[in-house]
Amino acid sequence: MAIMNFVLRRLGILLVIACLAACSGAIVPEQAVEHKVSDRVGGLVMAEASRQFVAVEAVGTRTDTLGAVLPGRIVFRPQAMTAIGSPVVARVLSIGVRPGETVKTGRPLMTLQSADVAAARAILNQAAARNAAAEDLLKRQNEMIRKGVGLEVERFSAETAVREARAELERAKHMTALIGEGKGDRFVLRAPVDGVVLDIKVSIGTVVSPGGDALVEIGDPDELWAIADISESEISHVTVGQSARIRVPAIDTRLDAIVDGIGQAVDGEQRRIPVYLSFKEKTGYLSSGMLAEVRLSTVSDTSLNLPASAILIKEDSQQIVYVQRSDGSFEPRPVRTGNSYDGRVIILEGLQAGEEVVVKGALLLDGTAEQLL
Repeated sequence: MAIMNFVLRRLGILLVIACLAACSGAIVPEQAVEHKVSDRVGGLVMAEASRQFVAVEAVGTRTDTLGAVLPGRIVFRPQAMTAIGSPVVARVLSIGVRPGETVKTGRPLMTLQSADVAAARAILNQAAARNAAAEDLLKRQNEMIRKGVGLEVERFSAETAVREARAELERAKHMTALIGEGKGDRFVLRAPVDGVVLDIKVSIGTVVSPGGDALVEIGDPDELWAIADISESEISHVTVGQSARIRVPAIDTRLDAIVDGIGQAVDGEQRRIPVYLSFKEKTGYLSSGMLAEVRLSTVSDTSLNLPASAILIKEDSQQIVYVQRSDGSFEPRPVRTGNSYDGRVIILEGLQAGEEVVVKGALLLDGTAEQLL
């Protein structure tokens, strides 16, 4: 019996050892999956399966940068807008266009009625009749001179009458040409240029007069520019021909532009000066009045820079990046940053040009980082 108990105890011990060995072997692969990053002297090593989620980029320099965002707006150039008024006192009878409609030169805009128009056309008819009579009289005087029965003084008088009649006829034609086409006391206002109807400021029945507000405004959508307001303390850094980048948030569009001119009047309240910028491409898809964000190019520099995604924040304030070493490991490196532009950050201290830095997937290397810039 003693021998039997001894054998059973030995078998039990062997079974326990076998179970422990089996359990120990099952833990190894689980540990390999969890620890994707392991320590190496001076750096971290990432598992090959995780490297596909990481991208590195060499620390570079930039020779041109963009300044801070300036408030701006899109407007028509002065020569791109046409205000159309009435040449005489008149009443609006009909309107043939609507705001936003594209029109060609000569397109009828509205029909008006005016007693002055009827009078002007009557004057034209009278001037034409007097001119015809004066021409006929001069013709008879020339014929009489040729026959030897006419007097030079009478022909001279007829020539003077013809010159006066012609001048009166030209004035009458010019007046009716300004009024426009039509019959009787009615006339039609037509578009003098191609463009888009921006606004109609009258309605049917409105009485209008010359020198008053425009009846219709037409603008050329390809003749827009941007106006940025810049502080008077910074205007010395702006020059005509300077490059700029303009973003129109309403349609999320970015356009290249150049400074076309600088205003001379300072806004009394905000102490800002307008800067006028011309676009380098067609702007038919923009609308006057849209808000814009303007960034002027600054002086050239050679600052080190990285994408903002490369910068990690630790302990609420410490900024670090992960530098890839020649052996493939990653070294955490404290840095000091400057201004940002176009999604990139100026590096003031901590890196040298050409060093390889993790710009994507940096959080995989450091799970304790709180945020990205």
